[in-house]
Amino acid sequence: MQFRRTKRKIDGILLLDKPLGYSSNQALQKIKWLFQATKAGHTGTLDPLATGLLPICLGEATKFAQHVTDAGKTYIANIKFGVQTRTGDAEGEVVSTKPVNITKSELEQACQKFLGEVSQVPPMYSALKHKGKPLYEYARAGIEIERPARQVTITKIAVDSFINDEAIITVSCSKGTYIRTLAEDIANTLDNHAHLIGLRRIETAGYDIADAMTIEAVEELAMELRDAQLLPVDTAISVLPKITISADAAFYFKQGQAFWEAGSIPDGELRVYAEDGVFLGLGKLMEDGKITAKRLVHL
Repeated sequence: MQFRRTKRKIDGILLLDKPLGYSSNQALQKIKWLFQATKAGHTGTLDPLATGLLPICLGEATKFAQHVTDAGKTYIANIKFGVQTRTGDAEGEVVSTKPVNITKSELEQACQKFLGEVSQVPPMYSALKHKGKPLYEYARAGIEIERPARQVTITKIAVDSFINDEAIITVSCSKGTYIRTLAEDIANTLDNHAHLIGLRRIETAGYDIADAMTIEAVEELAMELRDAQLLPVDTAISVLPKITISADAAFYFKQGQAFWEAGSIPDGELRVYAEDGVFLGLGKLMEDGKITAKRLVHL
């Protein structure tokens, strides 16, 4: 006789250090199972060959997962020059090689050319969808799909080391940036090839890898100690302005009704709290001066 695991209403954000070889969804499902959570979602895909920071939203936190997904990211990338692969990483077969006669100074100068807004063509071996199917499915079938270039923003590229034909760089960028593509583009400016041999996400949305836990570390904890590792739901939108509203206003807010609130209210989206400090949800100041509810939480 099989027994069903009792699912729990549990709310919060776990900072997971995703292991090598796991897809983001596999990592998500493992954490959801460990917490016996009724609802869970991750915040931005990491390839199986990538490791690092993957915030997992449980319960009410899933309402704000998109805010974390949309935030900038920082990665440490290991790049091997002189070798081009079909996938742009170590999984793909080698398609071309070149001798490497690049200095660290030349690499640093090449990297600086990619600061700011740059145009990227997404790789064929990616999860980007075309007619409902991920591009990698077409690529595996030998079908090339035309991909329009997309604008992404690189705010930092630092060359941490460059020994022989391998470099380690730190990149801060907007969401949707393909580090594989960036590595290949940097190499192209140096009339060379490159592919990723390692990628680790270390920061996103104000969260840091130093505060993340491995799956094994979560498994070793009793359930109450696992729960204690969860960050509050409102940390997902900590970059937004905070307002505390009156009891009367809170009544209307929780009903999803727009209301007036005295005082100076910042434009745009807002973190809304009751007078006792309880987080109520995401609000927005409208053009007519009223505050309306965008996402309500039930903690």
